[in-house]
Amino acid sequence: MKLSHFKFDLPEELLAERPAEHRDESRLMVLNRKDKTIEHKLFKDIIDYFDEGDLMIMNNTKVFPARMYGEKEKTGARIEVFLLRELNAESRLWDVLVDPARKIRIGNKLFFGDDESLVAEVIDNTTSRGRTLRFLYDGSYEEFRKKLQELGETPLPKYINRPVEPEDEERYQTIYAKHEGAVAAPTAGLHFSKHLMKRLEIKGIDFAEVTLHVGLGTFSAVEVEDLSKHKMDSEQAIINDETVEIVNNAIDKKRRVCAVGTTVMRAVESSVSSNSRLNSFNGWTNKFIFPPYDFSIANCMITNFHTPKSTLMMMVAAFADYDFLMKAYDEAVKEKYKFYSYGDAMLII
Repeated sequence: MKLSHFKFDLPEELLAERPAEHRDESRLMVLNRKDKTIEHKLFKDIIDYFDEGDLMIMNNTKVFPARMYGEKEKTGARIEVFLLRELNAESRLWDVLVDPARKIRIGNKLFFGDDESLVAEVIDNTTSRGRTLRFLYDGSYEEFRKKLQELGETPLPKYINRPVEPEDEERYQTIYAKHEGAVAAPTAGLHFSKHLMKRLEIKGIDFAEVTLHVGLGTFSAVEVEDLSKHKMDSEQAIINDETVEIVNNAIDKKRRVCAVGTTVMRAVESSVSSNSRLNSFNGWTNKFIFPPYDFSIANCMITNFHTPKSTLMMMVAAFADYDFLMKAYDEAVKEKYKFYSYGDAMLII
């Protein structure tokens, strides 16, 4: 398939600036792949589509406050620094993006906080906006990480054209987030409330967890018409033995196995055995899923509504069927569903 196949008109007002008032009361579109039917529900109605013994696989990554603002030495220019990944804990080296990038060169120093107690030196250029920073801080590593937490803010996507608000710290995080390392939320999971999780548990739904630390590469624009030539950025993924046992048991029993989000789908499809079972995994994946693709693990998925020509939309098209998904997206626009990170949800069965 070609990049142009994934173009559609998305009115700007359908990009969700804020989350639904209650997590589990966002809207839910249900796509039945067998019957080719579309239903309109609320997210909390998802419980009606699962039975005892069915399985949901969640991504337990935790978003860290990756966006910081510093001042350039001498000029005092305000510079946005977006923390991507820690390269070396001992040396306090980080891969970051800077904005405006044209002002930041090797050797420059940036000062953070009112008291300027945290300083970073630019030691390398990695891409047009990418830099490697060495943070200079007198305290212990634990104190340094605490300082990053204090100075950073919730890394809302750039399309959200408003300041970060106190509620974002909680709402741009799943309720089951555990392992810090993501710079963007696994947004399909944002719809689960504690109450809904308890109801699912009481009904006998099983849960398994994987970790995939979402990076900004997930949202990078595809710039080639031939999708086979697009290269995804790598993201760290961890699938432990307990999850492998739970997932493979559900597959063997022919239960519904639901990937909660594209990040979960990427993780499990990155570690599949020759007999279509899940293997444990601890490493990096740059897997890019687009139509046509045969899925091995999940037979059901929950996802948000994605933007035109995004890799996320391409994966969902591979799972739902391209023509069926385009029909659903057309209906979503007409029915004014909300798109993107804080948007509404889709269940594909």
